[in-house]
Amino acid sequence: NHRSYRESRDYDFGDSVVCVDTPVGRVGLSICYDLRFAQLHRDLAQAGADILLVPSAFSPVTGAAHWHTLLRARAIETGCFVLAAAQTGTHAAGFGRPRQTYGHSLAVDPWGTVLADAGTEPGVTMVDLDLALVSQSRGRVPSLRHDRPYLDPQ
Repeated sequence: NHRSYRESRDYDFGDSVVCVDTPVGRVGLSICYDLRFAQLHRDLAQAGADILLVPSAFSPVTGAAHWHTLLRARAIETGCFVLAAAQTGTHAAGFGRPRQTYGHSLAVDPWGTVLADAGTEPGVTMVDLDLALVSQSRGRVPSLRHDRPYLDPQ
């Protein structure tokens, strides 16, 4: 039984990247659907983010197919830690039946290694972040330094 969610019906998109300096490090902010836009996360890293936050409520179908892969890709592409809190279980919806969500809150290091996967039960997960891994990973794969403008496709 397939259900489709179109948050764009109720919410406007933003027009800027947002980074926040915290005692832990510089944090880049995005949300659920933003995960599909690699350039947004790259721009956050270019703006100095060491950690990307991606709170989400993926459906069981797209979660199982894309969640882990996209989060690991964003970490690898940016050399950032990716922390993704994810709703899990069944939730009341503003319309129709309750909504199912995938869960699996993840913490991913800048090399793409999953440090923690919270599974499908509600709870709290703690991880230690060694921010030295950000510069180490970016040194091993310096793609952020190699961005170049390019011509539009013909």
